[in-house]
Amino acid sequence: MALIPIYWWNKEVHNFKISQDSFRKQPWANGVVLLACVAIAMLLANLPFTKHAYHNFLQTELTIHVASPDGLVDWFFPHGMTVEKFINDILMVVFFFTVGLEIKREVVCGELSSFKKAILPVIAAFGGVLVPAGIFTLVNHGTLAASGWGIPTATDIAFAVGILSILGDKVPVSLKVFLTALAIADDLIAILVVAIFYGGTIKLPLLGIALLVILFAALMKKLGEKRIGFFFIPAIIVWFLFYYSGIHATMTGVVMALLIPMDARYNKAKFHRRARILYEGLVESEKVADEFPNGPQRHYLRRLSGLTKKTIPPSYRLEHKLNPLVNFGIMPIFALANAGVEITDVSYFNVFKAIDPVLGSVGLGIFLGLVLGKPVGITLASWLAIKLRVGAMPSRATWAMIFAVACLGGIGFTMSIFVDTLSFAGPDIDPAITQHLRDAGKIAILLGSLASGVLGSVLITIVAKIKKK
Repeated sequence: MALIPIYWWNKEVHNFKISQDSFRKQPWANGVVLLACVAIAMLLANLPFTKHAYHNFLQTELTIHVASPDGLVDWFFPHGMTVEKFINDILMVVFFFTVGLEIKREVVCGELSSFKKAILPVIAAFGGVLVPAGIFTLVNHGTLAASGWGIPTATDIAFAVGILSILGDKVPVSLKVFLTALAIADDLIAILVVAIFYGGTIKLPLLGIALLVILFAALMKKLGEKRIGFFFIPAIIVWFLFYYSGIHATMTGVVMALLIPMDARYNKAKFHRRARILYEGLVESEKVADEFPNGPQRHYLRRLSGLTKKTIPPSYRLEHKLNPLVNFGIMPIFALANAGVEITDVSYFNVFKAIDPVLGSVGLGIFLGLVLGKPVGITLASWLAIKLRVGAMPSRATWAMIFAVACLGGIGFTMSIFVDTLSFAGPDIDPAITQHLRDAGKIAILLGSLASGVLGSVLITIVAKIKKK
């Protein structure tokens, strides 16, 4: 990625320019890039001189095959794999893999690692799923749009946490942790929703073979295999089996993430013992030449580097390496490919128009689900959990601040758009109607997420000012 010219006012050093690395480390950076990609996608999809090329490129079919002299053809890509499907079914596997690694880390040693830590945000996450799904179903019951109930149930952690970081100390740390844990639990629920409700017709024989491959990978992990490469081939096999079995192929990422070992090859004692030996050799090598590092020292430094690598658990290494790729590569590409809605009907922006008896109202269901359903569901579920003494009130939090923070849970974006791309299809539904409903859904997601972000930010600012008085 080229250097991004971002400027801000630094009161201490009056320095306006920050480097690419500094930009990427900002918690709001991912959100800024995604918003820019949404704007670019909308322009590409609607400008007269780009819209045809944009849509044609996404529908370009990718094929890799080897033809033998006798006419037989060996395919390396599934038939019908377009650029859009490549992004949604292959690149997004890496996104879901990273989400799976994050969830696993939080469950093992993070904010979801104990019943006391996890119970409130998990209950709140369920409330934030059920109420929006209920609102959408109530609006669209009995119409062709009814299958999109899963769209307004997800929270985009990148945008939500990014806004919280911008608001700074207006939000208690306990509520920042609460929203982060809630978003992670929300991701897990969204993954289950996609796997169960938005796949195709299940082909049990292929699914059975996939489960055998997964069990083989689990056995490798159980026997102590900690080299990441040994899990790569089973992951590819499972992807193909999921793709053709009716389970959405992106679920491969989640399943394989749960199988990546969290134990390092070297424990603390072994690391210290080997590091001491290598360091002694490094010091001893100074006698060979005055330069640093000399030949023998480079050898010891390489071995030290390998030692530290093998002392960090594979799952942590992968998560650390993949996060920049996902945040500033895959997610922006996904936004460019999926947020570009050709505005053929300005009524897309009128989410409050009358409900069509056949098509329903995707826009109204999603908008109300995100802006109203999310904060009400999260707050109500939290209130019940605390009143029943199942969970504990976050420190320094008030119900007004909990509701304000819960409004940020209505920022759906990535996962909501992903579910939207899977919704409304069926053998009895005209593809043109499916595309119309999906386009209306994407516009509603953008409007609902924007409204939720603004509403949450304003309420948090107001509640913080009232609290200071």
